[in-house]
Amino acid sequence: MDTTIGAVEGSPGPSSDAIGCLPGNGSVSTIQNSCPSTALVPSEATLGRHLARRLVQIGATDVFSVPGDFNLTLLDHLIAEPGLNLIGCCNELNAGYAADGFARCRGVGACVVTFTVGGLSVLNAIAGAYSENLPVICIVGGPNSNDYGTSRILHHTIGLPDFSQELRCFQTVTCYQAVVNHLEDAHELIDTAISTALKESKPVYISVGCNLPAIPHPTFSRDPVPFALSRKLTNEMGLEAAVEAAAAFLNKAVKPVMVGGPKLRVAKASEAFVELADASGFALAVMPSAKGLVPEHHPHFIGTYWGAVSTGFCAEIVESADAYLFAGPIFNDYSSVGYSLLLKKEKMILVQPDRVLIGNGPAFGCILMKDFLKALAKRLKHNKTAFENYHRIYVSEGHPLKCEPKEPLRVNVLFHHIQKMLSSDTAVIAETGDSWFNCQKLKLPEGCGYEFQMQYGSIGWSVGATLGYAQAGKNKRVIACIGDGSFQVTAQDISTMLRCGQNTIIFLINNGGYTIEVEIHDGPYNVIKNWNYTGLVDAIHNGQGKCWTTKVHCEEDLIEAIDTATGAKKDCLCFIEVIVHKDDTSKELLEWGSRVSAANSRPPNPQ
Repeated sequence: MDTTIGAVEGSPGPSSDAIGCLPGNGSVSTIQNSCPSTALVPSEATLGRHLARRLVQIGATDVFSVPGDFNLTLLDHLIAEPGLNLIGCCNELNAGYAADGFARCRGVGACVVTFTVGGLSVLNAIAGAYSENLPVICIVGGPNSNDYGTSRILHHTIGLPDFSQELRCFQTVTCYQAVVNHLEDAHELIDTAISTALKESKPVYISVGCNLPAIPHPTFSRDPVPFALSRKLTNEMGLEAAVEAAAAFLNKAVKPVMVGGPKLRVAKASEAFVELADASGFALAVMPSAKGLVPEHHPHFIGTYWGAVSTGFCAEIVESADAYLFAGPIFNDYSSVGYSLLLKKEKMILVQPDRVLIGNGPAFGCILMKDFLKALAKRLKHNKTAFENYHRIYVSEGHPLKCEPKEPLRVNVLFHHIQKMLSSDTAVIAETGDSWFNCQKLKLPEGCGYEFQMQYGSIGWSVGATLGYAQAGKNKRVIACIGDGSFQVTAQDISTMLRCGQNTIIFLINNGGYTIEVEIHDGPYNVIKNWNYTGLVDAIHNGQGKCWTTKVHCEEDLIEAIDTATGAKKDCLCFIEVIVHKDDTSKELLEWGSRVSAANSRPPNPQ
């Protein structure tokens, strides 16, 4: 479905409907908005109101913020917008992570911080959103417009009269930057920034002078008109040539397979990918960072392809295939398990959002992934040989060893019980660490959401992302799996979850350190100070809001805790601290860690 979100002045009339809502996994659904532009009374014709209305129009109905003196007037106008909910966060980093999580569920997110001290604090979260192809509108309350170009030194800066430091930092992690210092071009800059974020599926930066949001201006005298972004078009001649070459390549293969990658999201091609799987009969797998983008109940789904740490029997089928189609992959050192994938370029069709490369041979540009996959589906012979091979060799996974009464809880037992909690009404958020590997093995029911941050891998991401995702997807109960080390980075915004009345279930896995880093390279720096995590959350709760906490030491405790969280306390934020042994990790992390360590330890090439 085409993304049609706004119209810049001078563009032709809407080519399709205006955006109304952006459901799970960032897919876009559209509704007709036939309301004419309404004239405003002069007092309402302000920059602040225009920006607020635009955010509501594109679906960023919840904006995550930290107040500072440069953005206070702007926040007044955001609060005044009827359809917008301003959510105050404990720090800028979590506000950015929350906008990231919101964008994963709703398709676009937004945060508002103050100049430099706030902007540089949120920068890490914006970099993560950039790496994950998420449209996040990062708004900064900037200095008074009169101070630019003077020799004045302002607070919240590094003490130089040059105010461009923050802008220069954001230039590397956003696809567009707008510094609004004049009302005359504010309308154009704001609309261009927001529409660029949606077209490119990347974050943008908007700085608004602190003295401008409340001043009326004629360019804001009417309600902003929902505009249509012109969709990217496929080169039809190139498409025909690419499909012909790809069909010939795959139709001569004996046991072809197809693997989905994370760029299926930005290409909005998940449905087309499944359509190709239906038509071709090929065995269907996903890369780890694409989990949740392809339905795992598909009859030909064989699991997660992650090289040596793939789910059972998946790597054997993929790597033994004589042809494989990868749609939207990212091959980095983590996803390739330290560059150890047993793939051959000459056997691969590589489909990126706007480009197709076939083996060592021809490449075709200006071809949208979803158009290519849909056209290819009509030209392939049905071939389920690879899936039949998988079916023949597959042996179902066993259950964890039964625990003795009051035996210390094991991680595999924990995730065995988390599996039973999943349904179409849940979504899983997996923090960087061993939860990556344990959550990959969860089998997602139809409609169950799943998110993690693999490309950037910033520990602590999940707390803010859980806040944002739960706020956007109120029809799902979020189950977050967070390690103790990661939680210590961003724990404060449990407070904001309580203020928002969220009923997330958080499994805090307390194993005393940075386990993922232990398996890459151990040292005393990977051991952390143990906290009383339930005591901390109880202190944050402070009798305000609905919150329930418990510590779990054994399977009996876990079963009772899950029963309570899904029963009597289903309307509460449920925080379950799970105490496990420091060396209790998935076998996949042990294998992955050793291979990534080897990749990190390669000596310099001879000069």
